[in-house]
Amino acid sequence: MAKPTRISPDMFDRIAGHLDRDPAAVRRRVVAIERLMERSMTLPGTNQPVGLDFLLNLIPVVGSFIGAAMGSYMLWEARNLGMSKWQMTRMAGNVGVDWALGAIPLVGAIPDFFFRSNTRNLAIIRKHLDRHHPATVTVER
Repeated sequence: MAKPTRISPDMFDRIAGHLDRDPAAVRRRVVAIERLMERSMTLPGTNQPVGLDFLLNLIPVVGSFIGAAMGSYMLWEARNLGMSKWQMTRMAGNVGVDWALGAIPLVGAIPDFFFRSNTRNLAIIRKHLDRHHPATVTVER
């Protein structure tokens, strides 16, 4: 039986090294992933914004795992920014709650209207960037 390969943090950094670690670039990426996951379209007749996270939760169990994996990307960006373990723990908790709620068959998509983990995580990252990298602050429309 083949021994599984363990990816070290250095190896992972080399694989993903093509991404710009500039705080302004990180801000643009996390805003884009939040928009894709939470606000990329509007439900007809409701004026309620939804995203890929909502649509993935319509696929029983598997969709919740895919949504959590995509939401975990923000955690990776937070690690690259040097955010505190407490902030990253809060973000992981948000992803975990979203995953657990989404794993409920048939009704798992309903909590996505009320608990938007990616939006919460974006707020945590923005607060960090605003405090530690004020040159990246952008005006919201």
